Amino acid sequence: MSTQFWSPSFWLPPGVTWEVLEEMKVLNLNHNENENYAEFSDLLYSIPMALGIMVIRLVVEKVILQPLGLYWGVKEVRRPLPAQNRVMEDAFKTSTTVKQNEIKTLSIASGLSEKQIERWFRQKRQSLIPSKLQKFSETGWRFLFYTSMLLYGFYCLIDKPWFWNTQACWDGYPDHKVDNDVWYYYMVELSFYISLSVSQFSDVKRKDFLEMFFHHTITIALIVFSWTTHFTRVGTLVLLIHDCIDPILEFAKMLRYLEFKKICDALFVLFSLVWVITRCGIFPYRILYSTLIDGAQFIEMFPAYYVFNGLLVSLQILHIIWTYMLFKVVHKTLSRGRAEDDRSDSESEPSADENENNDGKKFD
Repeated sequence: MSTQFWSPSFWLPPGVTWEVLEEMKVLNLNHNENENYAEFSDLLYSIPMALGIMVIRLVVEKVILQPLGLYWGVKEVRRPLPAQNRVMEDAFKTSTTVKQNEIKTLSIASGLSEKQIERWFRQKRQSLIPSKLQKFSETGWRFLFYTSMLLYGFYCLIDKPWFWNTQACWDGYPDHKVDNDVWYYYMVELSFYISLSVSQFSDVKRKDFLEMFFHHTITIALIVFSWTTHFTRVGTLVLLIHDCIDPILEFAKMLRYLEFKKICDALFVLFSLVWVITRCGIFPYRILYSTLIDGAQFIEMFPAYYVFNGLLVSLQILHIIWTYMLFKVVHKTLSRGRAEDDRSDSESEPSADENENNDGKKFD
C-alpha cells in the first residue's frame, strides 16, 4: 500500500522517480550546508511545533494580552452560571432554546417552575457568550503571529528570484533545493494552521466557522502537497499573499474592542483595499496564472500537479465568497456609517440592563 501511495507516476513528473531525486540530493547537497531538499518526513516536525505554538499562545494571552486588555479598559464580564440540573443540561444539549410546548414536561422532570426554566435557559446561553477580554486576547495573539510571519516571509523571500518573477517557480523543476530560512517558514506556518484547526473548536465562534475550517484544511493540504511535490517556491508566495491581509484585520478588531472607532474605520478601508489587491488581484492573476499557465510550459503534467491546482482554485472560491461578504459590510458601512467585519464573532454581548422579558430570546 505504501508503494502504491508513493507511486512516482502520481507525485512526480513523467520520467522522474524517487531514486532520481535521491541522486540529485547526493550530487548537490555537498555544495551548501544551508540548503536541503524537501523531505516528507520533515512535515512530522510540525506536530510538536504545533503543540509548542499552542503553549506559547496560552502564555502570551494569560501573561501579556489579558493584562494589557484590562489595563486599556476591556471588561471581563463574569456571567453567573445557572444552578446545575441534569435534566436541564440534557435538554440544553438538544436545543439552546425551549419551546412553549416543552416547558411543562421539563417542569415536571426538573422540579423547576416554568419561569425558572425560561430563566435557566437564558442564563445558560449568556454564560456561553465570550467576553470582550477573551475576544481581545485571541485577536491579539493572531495579530502578533500574523505580523511576525509576514515580516519573516518578506525577509525570507525578498532575495529569492521567484519573488520577483513567478516563472522562476518552475525553472529547473523538480531540482529545487530549500534554504534553511524557507524550511523554517514552511514548518512554522504549517504548525500554526494545525494549531488553528484544533483551537477553532474552543475559540470564539464566528459566523464563517465552516468556511474557516475548510480554509485551514485546504491550507494544510496545500502546504503538505507543495512540500511533497517540491512546489515550495510557489507555496511560499501563496503563504506570503495570505499573510498580508491578516494583521490589518486582527489589529482593526483589537481597536474595535478598545472602542477606537475612527481608527478602526480607517483600517477597515485599508483592509478592503489590501484584500481586493491581494486576494482578487495578485493571487489569481499572478499565482494562479503561474500554476495554471506558466507551469505547463516548464514541466510535463502529472496527477499531483492537478490536485495542487485544484486546491488553489478551491482557495480562490473561498476568496470570492469572502469578497462578497466584504462588499456586504461595505454596503452596511455606507448605510449605517459604521464598519463591522461580517466574518466576525457570531455572538454579541448582552447589555447590562437586559431583563426578564428576554427569557425567550435566542442569542445569535
